[in-house]
Amino acid sequence: LARYANDEQKKRWLEPLLDGQIRSAFLMTEPAVASSDATNIETSIRRDGDHYVVNGRKWWSSGVGDPRCKIAIVMGKTDPDAPSHQQQSMVLVPRDTPGLTVVRPLTVYGYADAAHGGHAEMRFEDGRVPVSTLSGEEGSGFAIAQARLGPGRIHHCMRAIGMAERALELMCRRVAEREAFGKPLARQGVILQWIAQARIRIESTRLLILKTAWLMDTVGNKGAHTEIQAIKILTPEVTTWVLDRAVQAFGGAGVSQDTPLAALWAGARTLHLADGPDEVHESSLARAEIRRQLS
Repeated sequence: LARYANDEQKKRWLEPLLDGQIRSAFLMTEPAVASSDATNIETSIRRDGDHYVVNGRKWWSSGVGDPRCKIAIVMGKTDPDAPSHQQQSMVLVPRDTPGLTVVRPLTVYGYADAAHGGHAEMRFEDGRVPVSTLSGEEGSGFAIAQARLGPGRIHHCMRAIGMAERALELMCRRVAEREAFGKPLARQGVILQWIAQARIRIESTRLLILKTAWLMDTVGNKGAHTEIQAIKILTPEVTTWVLDRAVQAFGGAGVSQDTPLAALWAGARTLHLADGPDEVHESSLARAEIRRQLS
């Protein structure tokens, strides 16, 4: 909204968002297609006079479960015949628009992913919004989505590092108070190896995240593209590795509701998919590296 909304849209939606009066939702991923390739998106945004008519299904609609959510930013196709990366547009759909239905809340490994339900599956059936709700220009939806996802990815990684730190703290406390086979777990060789490796991996990942943040501040998201992809690949891997060892150190308690580890693991595992699966980032990063080395 800050980068692409017009003055009227900013007044109506951005200002109350910044004031904390309302919340927003982002609707991009769809259940019927492989949404890791955003050109697959099928939701139709068809022009009808002074309105757009929206039809389609979305899921993992982030933020829509919050009762304060008043606006949904929706990505769909306005021109299926345009070049593949210029078919999509973004429209701002008020949450109470007729034809917009919450099909069901979605859980992550059985956990509610956020307060008030977090994500949901949504259905549009002839939802009508004025043409003035278009964000940016027709055909700019793919570019807008990519501009949003860079900062979103580093945000995921920053939170994930905190999850890994929490897991390491819990693991250290646990092994210091438990004994097995005649000595504390904290003196078992394999446990010591896990703790040492956890600290090394967390610190290495944290430094790469800090470098990425510095590049985003100094040369912009485009200049930090390689590093953004690198941390999006590395951080979930490191976080799930640390959480896995912490769960193992806790034993049965680690997979129960008595510690936060199981829920943290579910969230960290999801980051291997959220905002682009690992494999897509790896493929893109590798192609860029080959070009750089051969230039």
